[in-house]
Amino acid sequence: MSMDPNATETASGIVGIEAPPSSAGILETLGPGLVTGAADDDPSGIATYSQVGAQFGYGLAWTMLFSFPLMVAIQAVAARIGCVTGHGIAHNLRRHYPKWLLRGVICLLLVANVINLGADVGAMGAAVGLLIGGPERVYTVLLGIVCILLETFMSYARYSAVLKWATLCLFTYVGVVFTAHVPWGTALHGTFIPQFKFDAAHAMGLVAVLGTTISPYLFFWQAGQEVEELHRRHIKPLCITPRNAGRELSRIRTDTMVGMGVSNLIGLFIIFATAATLNANGVTEIQTSAQAAEALRPVAGEFTFALFAIGIISTGMLAVPVMAGSAAYGVSELFSWRQGLDCKLREAKAFYATIAVATLGGVALNFTSIDPIKALYWSAVVNGMLAAPLMAVMMVMAMNPHIMGRLTLPRPMLIVGWMATFVMALATIGFLVI
Repeated sequence: MSMDPNATETASGIVGIEAPPSSAGILETLGPGLVTGAADDDPSGIATYSQVGAQFGYGLAWTMLFSFPLMVAIQAVAARIGCVTGHGIAHNLRRHYPKWLLRGVICLLLVANVINLGADVGAMGAAVGLLIGGPERVYTVLLGIVCILLETFMSYARYSAVLKWATLCLFTYVGVVFTAHVPWGTALHGTFIPQFKFDAAHAMGLVAVLGTTISPYLFFWQAGQEVEELHRRHIKPLCITPRNAGRELSRIRTDTMVGMGVSNLIGLFIIFATAATLNANGVTEIQTSAQAAEALRPVAGEFTFALFAIGIISTGMLAVPVMAGSAAYGVSELFSWRQGLDCKLREAKAFYATIAVATLGGVALNFTSIDPIKALYWSAVVNGMLAAPLMAVMMVMAMNPHIMGRLTLPRPMLIVGWMATFVMALATIGFLVI
């Protein structure tokens, strides 16, 4: 039987309900979920939202509301697995499921992450080049190295705080919207009143949004970060100390809802901005985030262009370490290496080496003849192949009392989590068929 996520067990065995966090304490509860949501708006995601806004105007803005509860549910499941078991997703896969399943998952995760890293670091370098001129590839290399150094040599406490406050960079796109002269009546109608044509273009747009908002690397990152939080705060996993469940699961719920809410709000604002500028001026084809920024210059002015480009660089600095870190968590759990951003370099050399190799592998893709647009397409295919099956495994895992103890999923999370899995499976099939 699952335990109420708000419940807390006293020494006498009486179960009570944990009070929701006060407004004064909400900022302290934000962490892994907020950073995960912000990292979802990476330069590749910005390119997707820009294309949706440019191609369809405000017509698919409603998809950001539609995807929100699905994102919250599946990310909360990932966080719950990490917090309850004290281990990440890959570790739990290794302990409880066939090894071939784990190897396949990690292999697909690495391929997708490296391609995404390449696209994101390349977009950051291109954005710097747009702003100040100069060699974009040199900027790409330097930005990749900076990300590696920060993730490797900064203490976890300081690094997590930096990531948390770095989420403020997302609000650059709020500024873009308010300089773009959005027709708010039309924009809000497109947000709250679903419009959809059953054709290939609209189907591809819907699949692109779902594939961008629900990505496997986010599952691994948030579960891993919840484990890091346990270590940082010297708390035992909830399967050992269920009396702490009410407080911790309430924190996870608030953190995840706020993080995914910020993520989708910013995605919505990017759609608004590009609909009001690019679509309104007949620009309907955008393939990269840097291209979106450049296209804004003649139709929206230098200030709007600069804000958009700065946002690409800032969100990339947030997202690249998350992608590399999620790959390192997965690989380290596969080989039982010591892991964690709270470890010194000498204590977890293989973990940090994986971060460096994944990031530099992405950087290297920018020096090959590989078409970045095709690479990003195949990355989306790999993510789609991995997301729905992994979500199904996570749901089964979170329902298993041998893994979760008394803290299996409550019914509301069970329903919405399986709904998210079903929708993602349909989106994947649509992506492959269209």
